Amino acid sequence: MQTRVYNFSPGPAVLPLEVLQEAQRDLLALPGLGISALEISHRSKWFDGVLAETEANLRRLLGAGENFRILFLQGGSRLQFSMIPMNLLRDRRADYIITGSWGQMACEEAARLGAVRAAYSSKAYNFDRLPRADELELDPQAAYVHFTSNETIQGVQFAAEPDTGSVPLVCDASSDFLSRPINLERYGIVYACAQKNAGPAGVTVVLIRDDVLDLCRDDLPSMLSFKQHAREGSRLNTPPVFAVYLVMLVTRWLLNSVGGLERMHAQNQAKARLLYEAIDASGGFYRGHALPEARSVMNVTFRLPDAETEARFLQQAATRRLCELKGHRSVGGIRASIYNAMPVEGVQALAEFMREFAS
Repeated sequence: MQTRVYNFSPGPAVLPLEVLQEAQRDLLALPGLGISALEISHRSKWFDGVLAETEANLRRLLGAGENFRILFLQGGSRLQFSMIPMNLLRDRRADYIITGSWGQMACEEAARLGAVRAAYSSKAYNFDRLPRADELELDPQAAYVHFTSNETIQGVQFAAEPDTGSVPLVCDASSDFLSRPINLERYGIVYACAQKNAGPAGVTVVLIRDDVLDLCRDDLPSMLSFKQHAREGSRLNTPPVFAVYLVMLVTRWLLNSVGGLERMHAQNQAKARLLYEAIDASGGFYRGHALPEARSVMNVTFRLPDAETEARFLQQAATRRLCELKGHRSVGGIRASIYNAMPVEGVQALAEFMREFAS
């Protein structure tokens, strides 16, 4: 096998090695079945078991009660940008808390379908910060409040969810899903495309509280209806079987090898600390994008003195097997995505290279 690099891609992102190894063993034929996990029917007893275990593992990891439905959908978070207002807006208005590019896109998509309002936006500050409590002007009559818990592009992350009172809180958790514990009862909907922390591209996990599901419209096309997907147990159409299977393996890894989300969060914080210490100790050679109090544990974003130096940094990093560090095309710079499966050795190697390159 070719030597693996340290893959800092923002997504599709690095997966746990033991998950890849188990999937490799099952790729030609599942034990006792003689059928590949890529070939097997979504109506098979085997996939019944995959769905059941994946849901059970997610409930255990997140502390999800029976008042939450767990759906495995397609279309990524971009489809959720539309599905959520389709299902919930009706004749009311929704509030959006915008702290980066993905929150901005979610708000723009929702505006195509009904009345939305930016209750806060840090666009004027180049999305480098989070709102203070006194900066949020939330409507107590809003249909819901939407926020993005971690902005992958700018590297800005909420340490805790905003308080929305009785208004349903909707969260795009795509890039920090399963990276830390959350108080799920404070949320009406949590959704996440899997390809950051939970699995490969192709499946989106949606957790929706029963009282919020009851508010959803009944007259939507079936593929756009949360109620229809819930009634059919995520099998309204053929689901992405192999992708869901890999989510199952990742949740097993989190439970059995890592020991749960508290331990995962501690590991992630330690990894992020290594890179932010390298940035802060560089005397301004590295300039972090996010304000210190808003820094992401998942996506560490920074700039170097000029574009030529950044290009040299990326080129030399690749010779150290430190790959996929280029910042998003819309903002440039450097971005190290250090999701759950990024081993601490990879982050240590990057931090050491950063110190050497600066000197």
